Amino acid sequence: MRTLWRLGYHAKLLKTNHFRTAASNTSFPAVWMLLAQRSGTIPGLFVVVKKNTLFTMPKTVEDETNPELYLPHPGVRGMTLLNREAFKRTLVVPALKVKKEIVHRVLKSLKQSVLQRPGLKRVLEDPEDEDSRFVILDPHKVPEFSLGESEQQVLKELDVPAEVCKYHLELSYENFKSEEILRAVLPEGQEVTSGFSRVGHIAHLNLRDHQLPYRHLIGQVIMDKNPGVTCVVNKTNIIDSTYRNFEMEVLAGENNLVTKVKENNISYELDFSKVYWNPRLSTEHSRIVGLLRAGDVLFDVFAGIGPFAIPAAKRQCRVFANDLNPDSYSWLLHNCQLNKVHTKVKAFNMDGRAFLRGPVREELSKELPLLGEEQKTAFHIVMNLPALAVEFLDVFRHLLVGEPCSPAGLPTVHCYGFSKHSDPARDIQERAEAVLGTSLAGRCSTFLVRNVAPNKEMLCLSFQIPADVLYKRPCPDEAKPASKRLCTSQDCSEEKVLS
Repeated sequence: MRTLWRLGYHAKLLKTNHFRTAASNTSFPAVWMLLAQRSGTIPGLFVVVKKNTLFTMPKTVEDETNPELYLPHPGVRGMTLLNREAFKRTLVVPALKVKKEIVHRVLKSLKQSVLQRPGLKRVLEDPEDEDSRFVILDPHKVPEFSLGESEQQVLKELDVPAEVCKYHLELSYENFKSEEILRAVLPEGQEVTSGFSRVGHIAHLNLRDHQLPYRHLIGQVIMDKNPGVTCVVNKTNIIDSTYRNFEMEVLAGENNLVTKVKENNISYELDFSKVYWNPRLSTEHSRIVGLLRAGDVLFDVFAGIGPFAIPAAKRQCRVFANDLNPDSYSWLLHNCQLNKVHTKVKAFNMDGRAFLRGPVREELSKELPLLGEEQKTAFHIVMNLPALAVEFLDVFRHLLVGEPCSPAGLPTVHCYGFSKHSDPARDIQERAEAVLGTSLAGRCSTFLVRNVAPNKEMLCLSFQIPADVLYKRPCPDEAKPASKRLCTSQDCSEEKVLS
């Protein structure tokens, strides 16, 4: 079996003979080292996902050298109701007094020593001398309020006194990063939330229990520090397996959960409180759609609002899309209209099994017998319901009746699942084999979609349905009158002579 690995937005596909992950996120460093051997660099563990849908606070030099220097006033510890005034603090930092006409030259010559912190001005007016400016220096680079010999020589050439003065720099709530604010507020030693999913104007958090007393403050800070975010929500229960939605609490901002998103250059509208949408799956949606060619047929069993179906229709594929959730079905229809593909997508609001046994079986029964040896139409069945999809594979057993089509025409299934096994690829393959009643050895590939949680992976198992699974061969005497038939069992495995 071939296994494909994907890590973060900078995806590299590595062909391996075995798929193994450790029992927690500690498995990542070894993989990063493998990537580093190819690229010469080791990317950070937390990355910004495509379309800026997963946000984390980047670390800067001062975070590593002296994180206490830029923390807010210690009196904010334990605050649960946001008081922005309480974050004011005065720092004594090194500065140079420079004539305003040569400020640019000084900044260029001392760029390694000048303050580089985002949100803070490096050049400030001198209230006592309108012809001069204060150039703020980095307190980490000039800790003793004195410059090194090389910097002094540069200033001498610019005819600037090398005397470093002490400047009282006023910091306020606006100057602190969200992670710094939360680190100052939450009890010492507790994990700080700095990452969230962005869905249109909504920021979606998954807070831990110890963070819940501060949830409204956290929500307000996230909204303040991220332009365009006007609503912050926290998930309050696990995803419901039936409709794939979850309960949530609005922590800050407007109580408006109808939003617009753009993924892979396609726009979608949705009610985040009623349908499933995960911005972390953007790359996976693109990967599957990239396998399709114009004229192919896609059956999307758990379609949601259309992230597979709509881009497939845009590629001139014929699409049959289904979702049990009536709200997802309504938004699917809406988004098909929005993207002008409503004539290419047939939408259904059915149970997944009923969809496979009804519209899917009907279409395959009609189309597969017509395929020639050099047929170009491919049939793909996407089953993106990771919690349950594997259990639906039994529907394919003897779904069709008659002589099998050519091997090239057999439908390809893309089945998603979760695994907590030490060897997730083997685990999902074995579970699929047990349901299908056949071996997939040498006939499938497994793709690691993402790490959902410590020791929990989301994978996609892709395979062509074996002909002996998909087809039920008709009994040789099916054409005879019922009183003359020799075969009475459903699968012709037993024969009985009727008198």
